Amino acid sequence: MAVCAFAGCKSVKLSDAEEKQRLGEYYAATEMYRKLYRKTKPDQKELRSYIAYRMGDCERLVGNIPRAVSAYMNALRYNYPDSMLHLRLGQIHHRSGRYADAAGHYAEYLTYVPNSAVALNGIAGCEAAVQWSEHPTRYQVARMDIFNSRRSEFGPMLYGEKYDQLYFNSTRGLVHRDSVNAITGMKNNALYFSRKDEQGRWQKAEEVTDAVVSGFDEGTPSFSGDWNTMYYTYCSDDAIDPRTAEIYYSTRSGATWGKGQRAAIVRDSVTLLAHPAASPDGKYLYFVTDAVGGYGGKDLFRTRLVGASDFGGMENLGPEINTEGDELFPYVRDSATLYFASNGHPGMGGLDLFKATLDSTGKWRVANMGAPLNSSADDFGITFAGTAETGFFASNRNDARGWDHIYSFTRPAVTILIEGYVSDADENAIENATVHIVGRDGLNLKVPVKPDGSYRVELERDISYVMMASAPDYLNQNFELRTDAEERNETYYVDFYLSPADRPVVVENIFYDYNMATLRPESKQALDNLVRILDDNPHVTIELGAHTDRIGSNAFNEALAQRRAQSVVDYLIEAGVDRARLTARGYGKTVPKTITPKMAETHPFLPEGAVLDEAFVDTLTPAQKDVADQINRRTEFIVTGLEYNLR
Repeated sequence: MAVCAFAGCKSVKLSDAEEKQRLGEYYAATEMYRKLYRKTKPDQKELRSYIAYRMGDCERLVGNIPRAVSAYMNALRYNYPDSMLHLRLGQIHHRSGRYADAAGHYAEYLTYVPNSAVALNGIAGCEAAVQWSEHPTRYQVARMDIFNSRRSEFGPMLYGEKYDQLYFNSTRGLVHRDSVNAITGMKNNALYFSRKDEQGRWQKAEEVTDAVVSGFDEGTPSFSGDWNTMYYTYCSDDAIDPRTAEIYYSTRSGATWGKGQRAAIVRDSVTLLAHPAASPDGKYLYFVTDAVGGYGGKDLFRTRLVGASDFGGMENLGPEINTEGDELFPYVRDSATLYFASNGHPGMGGLDLFKATLDSTGKWRVANMGAPLNSSADDFGITFAGTAETGFFASNRNDARGWDHIYSFTRPAVTILIEGYVSDADENAIENATVHIVGRDGLNLKVPVKPDGSYRVELERDISYVMMASAPDYLNQNFELRTDAEERNETYYVDFYLSPADRPVVVENIFYDYNMATLRPESKQALDNLVRILDDNPHVTIELGAHTDRIGSNAFNEALAQRRAQSVVDYLIEAGVDRARLTARGYGKTVPKTITPKMAETHPFLPEGAVLDEAFVDTLTPAQKDVADQINRRTEFIVTGLEYNLR
């Protein structure tokens, strides 16, 4: 091959290296530029800077970032006059993860070309990359050494209804050992596949040896929805003209792939066509091309599929997706979701993975997939196991040679739970209660509570919900909740305490000034809670009853209690409750409290069922009398009707 021939030459002409670069044989060109650079004397600064710059371009294009940085820095040292050098240095530092240095060179380039979208996007990407690195997504990434070799692998694509087979490219060259690619310096890409065993474990990859094999460079497979057609990129050798990638297809017969045939998307064989991606519904074939009418670099197009081998016209996917840079490796998940790699949108370095979603207006909404799926290196060629958030992609991260390898990814499911108890005012479980949950996501669920009063429901993140707990002979209680938007497991706890509709309920924490009916400020929270109960139960009418302790005359206590009950009613009316739903009643000391199980548990000296009348309280110690008097001094409400405004 040409690489071997030139490597053994005693002298290399600059024009030979330039020709190799023109043909796209970048690896061969770098070897020649490197030899020329060493032979050029240091005082030949202009020539040295020119060679170093072109060598940097070739190293960048084959993905050898450390060597590209070195070459570009030599071009800068020898004062290469083209302002493009600063753009390239910005890009190459960007791909090295040196974001501050990259932003500086982008800014320098903007002094020459103030409106450069490439430089502006580069600066935006450097700034965003720091944030994405500090706040990664929940995806978990791992290198898949079962698929990888000491060479290069990329273009993974899951195959089969169970997604239990994986096809990909590799340059390990088990069959075509003598074919060396002048673009990369490695053996030509060949198709490999792996399958899962009965235990679901991936097996060692094997090279595809069916009739589809040509001996030339082939890869980036994609499959039709029925799994019977494979589309792939094919690139033959040409010693005269630049290498042109084309799209081929192969049909499956039994267990083997047939001989590949050229996909007649365009008439000529000069237009670059690569990275085919068939939509699952069989309607379109998406692909990469540098055809006329694009936005710069390589763009994403699609063509309508008419059967497996007939194609409609080419359609550019538009400026929301395509940029002045390169958009590559499309993957169609469904009719409204497209994934691709780009170095034109703001990103973390080289190629980044992006997700594009088609909205109701027909426009694509593009989002960078962030770290750890993306890195400062090239990240591209994603494939999903159907609707599951798991699959594979390729990356040359952590490989100084710039060689690609296959990585797995998975996003653990986010579990959002709400749980709690439905109890009465004394914290006793209400067995026959129901929690009704209505969400903005369409959820409309009635959940019977368990015998212990508990309930538990799985919700979605970033959704507003309205909840209502109810039970026979109890008043309803509502609660509003919005789940957090962050992708993390979360459990919300909401307990409901339902008020009975058939017996008095003490309104705790209502306080009055001594021997007066004036409500103290610390009563506001309890009163507002009572307002919410009435709002949650709009057809209920209640009586507000105020009670005093045993001290003082009946007349004084009843008058004081009546004023206190009226103070509560006035507060509720001012808060918006219809006065027709409220009755004030001052009981004074005529209805002493009967001890409930909860009170008996809190105050062991008070037996359950005891009535705190004067005769009983007189038997207590002074300290115990104070407790009993405090219990008797209370404000209660009792339901008097359930049909307000129902007629």
